[in-house]
Amino acid sequence: MVLDTLKEAGVILDGHFLLSSGLHSGRYCQCAKLFERPQLARQVVAEVAEALKGVDFDVIVGPAMGGIIAAYELSAQTGKPNCFAERADGQMTLRRGFAIPPGARALIMEDVITTGKSSMEVRRVIEEQGGAVVALACIVDRRAADEETSLPVYAAIKLSIPTYRPEDCPLCGSGIPAVKPGSRTAGDPASGHGAGDIAPGA
Repeated sequence: MVLDTLKEAGVILDGHFLLSSGLHSGRYCQCAKLFERPQLARQVVAEVAEALKGVDFDVIVGPAMGGIIAAYELSAQTGKPNCFAERADGQMTLRRGFAIPPGARALIMEDVITTGKSSMEVRRVIEEQGGAVVALACIVDRRAADEETSLPVYAAIKLSIPTYRPEDCPLCGSGIPAVKPGSRTAGDPASGHGAGDIAPGA
């Protein structure tokens, strides 16, 4: 059901993609396409809201860029306030008057989670302000089987999508050109979250 909706929205792309982590993949999740269709986005995020029933949280924080609209829609469906974290000088931070009240229980909402790197950066920001992160949520959880997080993850869908180091990439060996669909520069040490896929590497 969720997979069909993502395909209808043009989220699931097949090809040869260079992720911002420097890894390669034959499939990419461009969740920005989902938010072109608010009704479809509402249906998918409703799956996340349903999974979160019973989880006690006070505020939703979405990492820019991909988590901004996802966090907003989840906020609309749960009635919890939301804000977003963004990069300044290469570091995740809260700006624009956003702040986490001391003792607040925070939920981090992403579009896609691959490694959870951007989520952990946002977790640091929240904890520095005296909040506590109780869980991660996302539209697509594409973590590898051996990719563990110290927080529970609630997703609309879990997808198993192989990634490859450039020297081991079978797509490179087949001569298919690699394209960079995210919003970050591959190899950027601040990479880890992009506008579409966790953006690769997040």
